[in-house]
Amino acid sequence: MRPARTLPDRPRSARSQRGVGLIEILVAVLILALGLLGMAGLQANALKTNQSSYARGQAVMLSYYMLDAMRADRAAAISLTYNTGAVSAGVIAPICNPLAITGATLSDNNRRDWLQSLRTSLGNEDTTCGAISCDVTGLCTIQITWDDSRAGGLGTQRFETTSRL
Repeated sequence: MRPARTLPDRPRSARSQRGVGLIEILVAVLILALGLLGMAGLQANALKTNQSSYARGQAVMLSYYMLDAMRADRAAAISLTYNTGAVSAGVIAPICNPLAITGATLSDNNRRDWLQSLRTSLGNEDTTCGAISCDVTGLCTIQITWDDSRAGGLGTQRFETTSRL
């Protein structure tokens, strides 16, 4: 009898290794695609948040704009000419349409221009409104309301500024 031949240890044949490199590449591409999708989602969320922040900044600037206009016309402001309506439960009755102000006085022109600026900056919607309430001592409150859902916000936002003229 012949002794059994033992085969030397050899690496697996090339035939059994076919396609392994392709599978590794496909897995790498899948991981890269998932990472890029995550980055795209983060970018979209950042853009929405940035737009909402921009709207808040515009509301701050426009409230100061109206306060400065009232400081320049303090006599009319403390005679309640700038007031838009009554205060109920902390909410001032707003004016949403600039064309609703038909007078030609300085206070009417200031309010009309202010409301038009609100609509230009925060969205030309019926939900973009401004409200002003001053007392005879010169303590004035300005409320600005707009719809922030387009920018990823929670819907209607109200910004309020109170200052003494």
